[in-house]
Order: sequence, then C-alpha cells, then structure tokens
Amino acid sequence: MPQTATRTTPALHRRATLATAAAMTATLLAAPAATADPGSDQCTFSKTNHQYASTPWALQRVNLDELWSESKGKDVRVAVIDTGVDTANPQLTHAVEASLGANFLPVKDKKGQPVQDRGNHSGTTDTVGHGTRVAGIIAARPMKGTGFVGLAPEATIIPIKQNDAEGHGTAGTLVTAIRHAIKEKADVINISQDTTGAAPDEGLREAVDEALGAGIVVVASAGNNGLNGKNQNTYPASYPGVLAVAASDRNNERAPFSQPGDFVGVAAPGVDMISTVPKGGHCSDNGTSFSAPYVAGVAALIKAKHKDWTPREIVAQIEQTAERSIPGRDRLVGWGVVDPVRALTEDDHPIESPRPDAGLTHAEAPTPAKLTLGETPQERTARIATYVAVGVAVLVAALSGAAVALRDARRRRRSLWGRA
Repeated sequence: MPQTATRTTPALHRRATLATAAAMTATLLAAPAATADPGSDQCTFSKTNHQYASTPWALQRVNLDELWSESKGKDVRVAVIDTGVDTANPQLTHAVEASLGANFLPVKDKKGQPVQDRGNHSGTTDTVGHGTRVAGIIAARPMKGTGFVGLAPEATIIPIKQNDAEGHGTAGTLVTAIRHAIKEKADVINISQDTTGAAPDEGLREAVDEALGAGIVVVASAGNNGLNGKNQNTYPASYPGVLAVAASDRNNERAPFSQPGDFVGVAAPGVDMISTVPKGGHCSDNGTSFSAPYVAGVAALIKAKHKDWTPREIVAQIEQTAERSIPGRDRLVGWGVVDPVRALTEDDHPIESPRPDAGLTHAEAPTPAKLTLGETPQERTARIATYVAVGVAVLVAALSGAAVALRDARRRRRSLWGRA
C-alpha cells in the first residue's frame, strides 16, 4: 500500500516558543502547497507516482545548454540537512553518496526516553518527502520521460537526516548536522528550515561560522511567514555569511508567503516547484524550502568551475548577477532573482561584495540637438551656389532642347520642297 504524506500540517509551520534557545525547534519551510494532482492536498509516495513529463517553469527560465557548457557541478558535495533523501527515486539513486550521510533525528520511545535512530543510519530514508524534493532541485540526474532535472546534475548529495514532520529537529541537532557536513568535506550546505520565534542560538551560530571558515557555502531559506509583509529575522538565514534565499513567483516578484527582511540575499523560484519525491516520480510544492536549493545548485556550479573561490566570493557572484528590479538591494528579494547563466558566464574575476547598479541610479538625460534659428554665412553661400548650379543646368538643357527642335524643323521643310 503506498505511503501517503500530508503536504500541509500544523507541525510543519510550528514555531518554537521554548524558554531556552538551545531547545529551539528547527521548522521545515514548506508553504501551503500545490500538487501534481490538481485539487489534491496529498502526494502519494510510490513507484507508480506521477512523473512530470514536460520542463518545469523554473527550469524553462534557464538556458540549460549554455549553463551546462560552463559547469555541471562535477566533484562538488552538497550537504542537504533535512528529513533525509530517498535514493529509491531513480533520479537520485546515483546522485546521493549514502556512505557520507547520517541520521541525527532524535525520537522518543514509548517511555519518553530519547532514541537516536529513526530509520537507517545513512539518512537515505525520507517519510516526509521534504528532503527528497530539496535534493532533487539541486542534483537530480536527467532521466528519459521527464523534463525535470537538477541544476547541478553532476554534483553529489550528502544526505543528513535531522528533522521530520513532527518537528523533532532542534537547534542542537542542527548544529550536529552542520558539523557532520564539515567533517565530510561538503562544499555547499543547504538548510531549508529555520528556528523563528526564539533568540538566536549561540551554538548554531558557532557551527555556521565553522562551516564558513572551512570554505563551505551555507545557503538557507528565508522563511514562509511573510504574509503580513513585516520584517522578521530567521535563523540560520540571518547569520552573517549565510546566503538567505527568498521565494519568487513566475513574474520575478516576491511570493506572498516569503519572509522579507534586510538579511535576504537573493530570491529564487519557490512557487509550483516540481521535484523528486520518495519511491519515484514528482510532485509540486511551494516554499522558500525549494528556493534555497535552487540557489545551492548554482553555488555548486560556480564551485566546480572556480574551485579556489571562497564562500564570500561565490555568494557575491550570485548576488551581483541576479535579475534586479531596483538598482540595489531590497528587503523583499535581496539583490534580485538569481540568474544561473549570468552567474556562470559573467565571472571574469571574483568579487567579495555585490555593487549597486549605478547605471540605473545615475543615468544622464540624452543631450538635445543644437537648435539653429537662422543661416550661418557658410550655409547661405552653399545655398546660393546650389541655386546657381541648378539654374545653369536648367538653362543648358533648355538651349539644347531648342537647338534640337530647330534642326528637326529645317529637315522637315527640305523634305516637303523635294516632293513638290
């Protein structure tokens, strides 16, 4: 009997209210979702699950041939700290390195005692489907019969299981997961969850700093509590050095649920996001959870092409080449909506911070043509000379025509006299 995962539950959107920051719940960031089956709020996980045949809109906006001529993410490791990654989906079977994975999901037994393991130890089971979707957006392999593929189809996924639908993940287990990613030499870490509602956890910040210090790009979702339009920090997205990703829609505008804030670095597609699900096939979902891996995939492509670039330089490159609606950064979409092709082609040299587009803020008005109210002496001389030349030409033509006419008339008279 196929396993069914409800797509939207209160637990997925629950925010921590515990007194101590160390016990903050790490909340998965799946917004109310659209699904592969219109009118349904569930996605069935089975080998016969719906397979998306065409190319999703989020990939149609990218010239994949041009992108992949620059990089496919080869030899880059991306740690997905989430609900696990199911390798039974054929597009992920060869994308995931199970030997590098881990399961840090804390669960209590019937007596209320914590137990470390739920499922396997390698992080390659996913009863929620969240982590499997995230991994697919980053590195799903091409497969006949579907237009869906990961942005970095030669990158390797490190599956780190740290949360579930009930929100058993905490700031503490998130710290453990980050340190595992460091140990396994990840190049990029994707965190599609947050700890909104409590003070920042110092241990979590230290773990993020350790990852950045180890040369790892850290990408995190901005959050889905943006319906009221008010700024609100989320963690780890708000920590310095982390690339915080908001969700954009098909019009390159902020998705209504996407959390705004001065910490937002860029935005990426986060509405109707097709991706892989456990067992096989695809489903659609919404949320900054699926915007972050889109950007993590781009980071993997840049890292594969520029192996010596620092996390700061890779983040700045993504921000500098984003599609902007204003010259600089704003609280809704940061520096703009990520442009994968520009990020991989406008890369002559690394930069450490993005620059406002001065061309949009200081554009000069065009210089009007010089207005002349009368003729200059030179212009008058040229005009008169033209008139004279034209007059002479007309006179010559007239005289020539008269001479020809007189000659013809004389010939006609001689002819008449000869006949008489």
